[in-house]
Amino acid sequence: MKFTEFKIKGMTCDHCAQTIAKKFSGNEGIVSKDISYSAGSGKFEYDPEKISKEEIAALIDSTGHYKVAGEIAKNENVAPSPIPSGGSGGGQFDLIIIGGGSAAFSAAIKAESLGLTTLMVNAGLNFGGTCVNVGCVPSKNLIRAGETAFHAKHSNFDGIKPKGVDIDFAKVIQGKKKMVATLQEKKYMDVVSDFQGLTLLNGWAEFVNEKTIKVAPLPSGGAGGRLFTGLKFLIATGATTSVPPIEGLNNVPYLTNVSLFDLEQQPESLIVLGGGYIALEIAQAYQRLGTKVTLLQRSPFVLSKLTPDISDELMKHLCREGMTIQTGLTFTSVKEENGKIKVQIEKHGETKLFEAEKLVVATGTKPNTGKLGLENIGLKLTKSGHIEVNEKMETNLRNVFAAGDVADTPAYVYTAAFEGKIAVENAFAGADSKADYSSLPWVVFTDPQVAGAGLDEAEAKAQNIPFEVSKLELKDVPRAIAANDMRGFIKLIRNTETDKLIGVRVVAPEGGELIQQLSMAIKYGITVKDLAESFCPYLTLSEGIKLAAITFDKNVSQLSCCAS
Repeated sequence: MKFTEFKIKGMTCDHCAQTIAKKFSGNEGIVSKDISYSAGSGKFEYDPEKISKEEIAALIDSTGHYKVAGEIAKNENVAPSPIPSGGSGGGQFDLIIIGGGSAAFSAAIKAESLGLTTLMVNAGLNFGGTCVNVGCVPSKNLIRAGETAFHAKHSNFDGIKPKGVDIDFAKVIQGKKKMVATLQEKKYMDVVSDFQGLTLLNGWAEFVNEKTIKVAPLPSGGAGGRLFTGLKFLIATGATTSVPPIEGLNNVPYLTNVSLFDLEQQPESLIVLGGGYIALEIAQAYQRLGTKVTLLQRSPFVLSKLTPDISDELMKHLCREGMTIQTGLTFTSVKEENGKIKVQIEKHGETKLFEAEKLVVATGTKPNTGKLGLENIGLKLTKSGHIEVNEKMETNLRNVFAAGDVADTPAYVYTAAFEGKIAVENAFAGADSKADYSSLPWVVFTDPQVAGAGLDEAEAKAQNIPFEVSKLELKDVPRAIAANDMRGFIKLIRNTETDKLIGVRVVAPEGGELIQQLSMAIKYGITVKDLAESFCPYLTLSEGIKLAAITFDKNVSQLSCCAS
């Protein structure tokens, strides 16, 4: 079998990709195909004795609407070489990466700089993984779209009366798809397109032993694939939505972030199951774009891993925007009836029924480890099913590393990229690189945003650290007063013995823009006294950090704006 990938012009939606795919239905020369609107390409595994590359291109061109714009140079052809385990030979590599997201690409970039031969095997999402295809990039784009619509209908100033907004929802989604395709190409595929040591392969990877994987072609994922051997392996297969065991849920057409973001027909109403950051970001974005959103959560409050004051503050503002939020629920059943999805819940012994046109499941994630054959190599997993790693991304097997959402580490795109890099450094360069997440910054992109770094008060207490909390409401921050937007607070946690900042939590419009400097303050041992005596530009949100630091010793609401 051989592989090829063509750039295809003219696709405007997923239906276009399906139209092209139908051209190859029943063609015996095509072993597998993957036509992607978002990537703007078509990938083919084919039998050269039955069909040629030129014939594949001609079939695409024969549609009349779509044209081949050339072959993508870095295709999936793998130079065969003998392998000791026998079977259908595939090749030998220094590094085999299983997965195609941020951790995988970061690892591949580092591997190329070290002169390694690398095989990246990807299945499921397009190359680029969750972040660019169905996660960070599309969600933040829709969040900003929703914010634009919201501000066209709401004003913080009495003298300004917005006249509303016309929303072409399909165009918003089409713009999102175009942006995703562009970034997937420019930030992932183009970056590695001229790598000499890297081979990209679409297929399902399964460990045969500690040195060998079997790769089955897509879409079947069946037996009988090619074998590849590697000196070292990096598992970076990410995570997917964890679907709760609710009666009837698997019998209804529910959505996840993977499918929701491609829906060009706007739902009139939407039920979102979940109360984590993914659920909240989705819920607010679609509410602001004109969909009536109901969010249902099992825990007593949203963002349940954080302290309740954060949840209370955020829920207050989301509800003011018209969103319905119900927490502390037990889900009893889900069914589809008369074109509506109906979710039955119990709360305090009372039964209630919620219904909407569409249902989104956003109840957390689970690591993608189920089809990797990890039982064949004895790789150690945590109770949650994540791959257990140390700070060097090492597993219990000396030649197998793991990085990103599949590992038991913080699940962010920037941590995944960092982990992929240091895994390769440690595997091949003896770098002894370690991940230290004690000052890790993070952001929930609701409005107001929720951001943090370091410990909160509950975590400090659990670690027996003597601490003190300063909490400054935004109503006492001049920037917020001037903007007539005083939603939220800044909370600092300090070690009372050293005066060093050990944690921060922010709820504020664009509060995420504050968190990097506070993360650096925690990392480098800056004291609260240092923060209180620092210079901050007047009428910036960052001045709130200085004021929150002063609040440990003074009541800033009683101070002049010129006080220091």
